[in-house]
Amino acid sequence: MGEYVWFHDVSWHASYAVYFFIIGILAGLSFMSYGSWITPALRPLREKAAYGSMVLLALGGMLLIADLSQPLRFFNVLNPAYLNFTSPLAWGSLNIVAFGVCSVLYILELRKAEDSARGKMLALVTALLALGLPVYTGYDLSVHQSRPVWNTPIMPVLFVALAVASGSAVGALLTGGNDAAQKVLREYMLWSTGAVGVILVSILGTTNYGGSAQELTFIIMTMGMIFIGVGLLAGTAAPVALLLAAHVREQQTGLMLSAVLILVGSAALRYALLMGPQQLQTLY
Repeated sequence: MGEYVWFHDVSWHASYAVYFFIIGILAGLSFMSYGSWITPALRPLREKAAYGSMVLLALGGMLLIADLSQPLRFFNVLNPAYLNFTSPLAWGSLNIVAFGVCSVLYILELRKAEDSARGKMLALVTALLALGLPVYTGYDLSVHQSRPVWNTPIMPVLFVALAVASGSAVGALLTGGNDAAQKVLREYMLWSTGAVGVILVSILGTTNYGGSAQELTFIIMTMGMIFIGVGLLAGTAAPVALLLAAHVREQQTGLMLSAVLILVGSAALRYALLMGPQQLQTLY
């Protein structure tokens, strides 16, 4: 550690942070759409969440394809002869394709405008496939054994918690003045954002007291305002405080502000978690 290397560049660029952010929201919206079959208060969110997740899937897919040096290689994902089933990227690609197919079938069922058993089943399958999206993105990072912060089994759990928080935040904005739906979404945002905070503190603690590479990564991540100021304080601690106050006082403004802060914070956290650990290799 500390040996000088004349040139190193980051391998995962900022566009992946945007992709992680989009994937998290679409997964969270899929959870909310399925939740509407279980919790009647979320019924106004069912179609909005389903259509929103499809739009975000298209945006995320375009980001991934555009990042390829040869975009046509995307079609290799559909060719079993090119798949490496020991790679999390292969399983993630299959997960995305399966989620897209199920989402289309689910939306077609929703267009019939009736609460059918088939619709509920498709909602469940789509939500389970959506769960795999933040799990695989977190796993993509955790398998890097030499990368501090990334190499922890809690990373997929963090991405799932961020997905629930950001999806619930978008859901709260979409439901507008529906008090019944927002009461449920307030609980989702509160507990998922609280879970994000606990996970982040544990990651910071283990990184700060690790080896030299981990300690240097901790310094790089925490010396700026993106991770601590925007992600941890403004995007995690502040929404939890506002949601607790809104829970007591039933404040609509506090709930909407919390939703916006959660989205800003989750975007900042994904950027800091992706780019911060890679900065170390550009210094040595």
